Amino acid sequence: MQYVKLGKTGLDISPVILGCMTYGVAERGNHAWTLDEEQSRPFIRKALDLGINTFDTANMYSDGTSEEIVGRALKDFARRDELVIATKTFYPWRKAPNTGGLSRKAIFQSVDDSLGRLGTDYIDLLQIHRFDPHTPIEETLEALHDVVKAGKARYIGASSMHAWQFVKMVYTSRLHGWTEFVSMQDHYNLIQREEEREMIPFCQDQGIGVIPWSPLARGRLTRDWDESSERQEKDVFGGTLYKATEDSDRAIVAAVKKLADERGVPRAQVALAWVAQRPGITAPIVGASKAHHLDDAVAALSLKLTADEMKVLEEAYAPHPIAGFA
Repeated sequence: MQYVKLGKTGLDISPVILGCMTYGVAERGNHAWTLDEEQSRPFIRKALDLGINTFDTANMYSDGTSEEIVGRALKDFARRDELVIATKTFYPWRKAPNTGGLSRKAIFQSVDDSLGRLGTDYIDLLQIHRFDPHTPIEETLEALHDVVKAGKARYIGASSMHAWQFVKMVYTSRLHGWTEFVSMQDHYNLIQREEEREMIPFCQDQGIGVIPWSPLARGRLTRDWDESSERQEKDVFGGTLYKATEDSDRAIVAAVKKLADERGVPRAQVALAWVAQRPGITAPIVGASKAHHLDDAVAALSLKLTADEMKVLEEAYAPHPIAGFA
């Protein structure tokens, strides 16, 4: 595994990140398709064996049980100083005032709760899960800065929002001398490329790492258009992302299949290799609920697509509404 730097930092992360939304108690939250702890641990162990050192979760995944499962497994299987643990804050973890959003109070409580569930003294990458329009960004940014200075987080990152919102936050933190964002976790794949317009170029210009979520479009790029999966049927949030059935999407899925057949590799490798080779991308985040998912993710790093192959995969794309900010 050849590790890469996250943005302008000296932090070494694996060029593919294990997304841990897949692991949690199914009865908690709205992730009915998750794997329980016994089912989850082999995937975390396998990721480590393959050289993946970076794990991404969130305080709200399965009501915090994802953090608990991931934290226990990593404690059992690896040295803490060799790991990069990323989690997120923003969404409420229970129905009560001040349990969500990006106020100073909510951030501090969320961080302490996440540390407890993860069983660690610090978070390597603390990310704001979304933009909070109801809290002054100065309050949010100073709170994040203080969390870092308190030693509870090493770096801070952000997730899906409008580019102008992220620009405003980056430059406000810079004006005040507060800790700056080192990464953007955004929604990006072959059938959702709107981030290429502003967000990714901004991150490239500022040396901010880009770690896309849903690089396989919730699996839609890995199977025929009319096929489904258990997760697709039960994924409440995922159902809001890919409602379109435009000819362009179908054509892209077909192009992935054709190229995969020509190369003699699974479709997931082709779709993920495309993301990994795009300008500005640091490391895509992939979920794994079957053993071959991790094998495909690592193999995709060695699959080098030609310029002509990239063009074939891209040429059917049509503009889409932005999805994933909610």
